[in-house]
Amino acid sequence: MITHIGFFMLSEKFGRKIGYCYQKELNFLFKIFIDMKRIALITGATSGIGEATAKLFAKNKINLILCGRRKERLNALMSELSPMVKVRILSFDVGDNIQVNKKLNGLEEEWKNIDILVNNAGGAHGLEQFIDGSIEDWEKMIDYNVKGLLYVSKVVIPWMVKRKKGQIINISSIAGKQTYSNGMVYCASKSGVEAISKGMRLELVPHGIRVSNIAPGAVDTEFSMVRFKGDKEKADKVYKNFQPLIAQDIADCILYCVNVPPHVQIADMTIFPAAQSDATTISRTI
Repeated sequence: MITHIGFFMLSEKFGRKIGYCYQKELNFLFKIFIDMKRIALITGATSGIGEATAKLFAKNKINLILCGRRKERLNALMSELSPMVKVRILSFDVGDNIQVNKKLNGLEEEWKNIDILVNNAGGAHGLEQFIDGSIEDWEKMIDYNVKGLLYVSKVVIPWMVKRKKGQIINISSIAGKQTYSNGMVYCASKSGVEAISKGMRLELVPHGIRVSNIAPGAVDTEFSMVRFKGDKEKADKVYKNFQPLIAQDIADCILYCVNVPPHVQIADMTIFPAAQSDATTISRTI
């Protein structure tokens, strides 16, 4: 016969066991849930093309690792997208290799099964003749547009190679295909992205990893505000009297690249607004 005290002790022990089993079951189910959906890591996710891509991926049930320097924006984006998919946020500077390694290698093992890497972080700083250029601006463009892409890819690609699958999207620019006056270093950095995309494709095709280079023309984002250091008047003139692309247009192209059948690889995509024909030729209405 079980006494009240004995029954209480048995119930408590049984409850702890049930709770432990329940937690293990939750962890198991979470891992299954992660495995059922693709995981995408997006750098520069707090604005522009990166943010638009994150939102579109969430609508298409792709789990997200969102990276950026502005933590408050990352938190807001996580709150918005978490009802649709699993979201992890990582706040770090892609131009700092120590931060990149610490944050990415600190991911839980299930989050390292990255299917899609979108190297989007970067930007332009300044628009002037080479002799008047700022060395600080040059360093920022090389650090973010080239070195940051390399640092992140160096961590993620081995995980893809191990799994024999993956998709890399490198955001380049028409500036990487056509150099223009006053933008020499920015153009050089984006030419670097073009070369890296080609090299990655050559080396990674035996491992089942696809590499797509995306080269947008004029896209109305924070790009010009950053280039002109917050001068709104100058930034607005860039997109005046024609209809530029918007971030969503590029996000649509990125989604297309990652959703084509496995035997298809979109190697390179250049996207202009209808009014643009090359890096510097835009038909503007007066």
